[in-house]
Amino acid sequence: MEASPRLEAEQSRKDLARAVTALFEKWHLDDDEQLTLLGLDRTSRNALPQYRSGERALPNNPDMPERVGHLLRIHGGLRLLFPEDEAIRFGWVKMRNRALAGRTALDVMLSEGLVGITRVARLVDAHRSR
Repeated sequence: MEASPRLEAEQSRKDLARAVTALFEKWHLDDDEQLTLLGLDRTSRNALPQYRSGERALPNNPDMPERVGHLLRIHGGLRLLFPEDEAIRFGWVKMRNRALAGRTALDVMLSEGLVGITRVARLVDAHRSR
């Protein structure tokens, strides 16, 4: 089992907030998509700029370490798969994928929540293992 980032320390949660929201920007996600991937409701929309700047820590809730860990793992895997093609690396989550029944990774993650995020992370890992 993969280790999820530890989120007890507030500074760690601020650093991870900045990292994951920077990734979301590279993926060109809107605020609602970002909140959904983080497992937060729309009332947290005002916190997004503070997450981006590192002023505010991610909530210390039970599934946040797993969500963020998988999202960053997806990014890391895509960096290894497409080291010289930034357009594919950052656009992959919005590309239709046969392994996901023609859906995009983003669609799977948004509709299936943590289960979908985990599923996409495993798919990226499987592609790396080939």
